Amino acid sequence: MQQPFKKITIIGPESTGKSYLSAYLAGQYRSHWVPEYAREYLLENGRSYGPGDLLRIARGQQELENKAVSLHEQAFGAAPLFCDTDLWVIKVWSEFVFGSCDPWILEQIAATRCDLYLLCNTDLPWVQDELREYPDLQTREILFHIYKDLLVNQPVPWVEIAGTPDQRLQRACLAVDHCLGV
Repeated sequence: MQQPFKKITIIGPESTGKSYLSAYLAGQYRSHWVPEYAREYLLENGRSYGPGDLLRIARGQQELENKAVSLHEQAFGAAPLFCDTDLWVIKVWSEFVFGSCDPWILEQIAATRCDLYLLCNTDLPWVQDELREYPDLQTREILFHIYKDLLVNQPVPWVEIAGTPDQRLQRACLAVDHCLGV
């Protein structure tokens, strides 16, 4: 059975405005958004992590998303659900940092539904916080191109979000409106 609402996921490298964009879009469309579980996990358990932690983060992200999906229709009807990251991000991070990805994560990616991806470009200034690891633009660009390659090679529509903060918000709203058929 198809859900009456669209699920829109925001992905990209660190410090590219994913959380801000997720919250903004949820407000614009009178909806809600699923936060990035990794932030909560790392703040609670410390910055040091290994492959097992990434699997726990993936399971936590999936649990947050599943809860949001199950409650969304009742609370928000046909308004889109926004996700600040998904398991693609954990796959990329796992492969980039550790050289491999747990098969469970790959299985969940294949089974997860999304209607639109918004890929945040690295053209925003880096903002340091206690969890971010790669402030250099070269690494951020490498990660951006990994995400872009993933999106090019999968069937879900996607739009790159770049430009000034206002341009990014406008482009994201246009993409969401198009996805909704508005």
